[in-house]
Amino acid sequence: MISIYNTFLAPLLRRMSNLEQLSLYFISPHGPIIDGDHLEKNIINYMPKLNKFGFSVHSNVLLNKQIYLPSNDDIQKSFRKFQKNHVISNVGYFSQENQYHCHVYSYPYTLTYYDNITNNFSSGLFKCVRAISLFDERPFEHDFFFQIAQCFPYLEKLNLHNRQLQKNENQQLSLIKFPHLVELDLVRVHESYVEQFLDYRKTSLPNYVYLYVDYRILDQYGRRENYC
Repeated sequence: MISIYNTFLAPLLRRMSNLEQLSLYFISPHGPIIDGDHLEKNIINYMPKLNKFGFSVHSNVLLNKQIYLPSNDDIQKSFRKFQKNHVISNVGYFSQENQYHCHVYSYPYTLTYYDNITNNFSSGLFKCVRAISLFDERPFEHDFFFQIAQCFPYLEKLNLHNRQLQKNENQQLSLIKFPHLVELDLVRVHESYVEQFLDYRKTSLPNYVYLYVDYRILDQYGRRENYC
């Protein structure tokens, strides 16, 4: 697979030697893994006048195509020379998809969306974000959604992809509040997440919400609620 990053994006940026500010947001879906050393060697070193650099970069590689897969600590160390940036990184290994994911970004985060949040999410405050997507091969528990609600106070759209049954062993559950949510996609989820969001004892959704969900799962949930 030919990498657009290697053949087009990086060469293009290297020709912009007079740039003083750069905002860089892209996905590298087939590699390479973009870390601090990579950004410095292939982009930053070609921009001697650069004094402000904001970025958000996703890198994905197949697990069987990469001999060495850096840990999150390795990724953090690669940004040791980025003195002007607070850099956050998250890595994940997904055996069912046979993929390794790496997301690096400068903080504060200024984009209006944040995709592919996993259980490895590093927390923070994201006041600009209005839409997020959540994905993992491990279940998302109630405490995770509570954290998401706190980190994204102005969230309007949420897309969830998780087929794993919730455990929610903690019985002292705090009410989760999404005061601005108007769109909720639960098409690719285990039925336990329908209960997570529609049970008013677990989650507060004060607005009219466009709900995308498998009707069969919704019907099963409704039957259980009526039976109880």
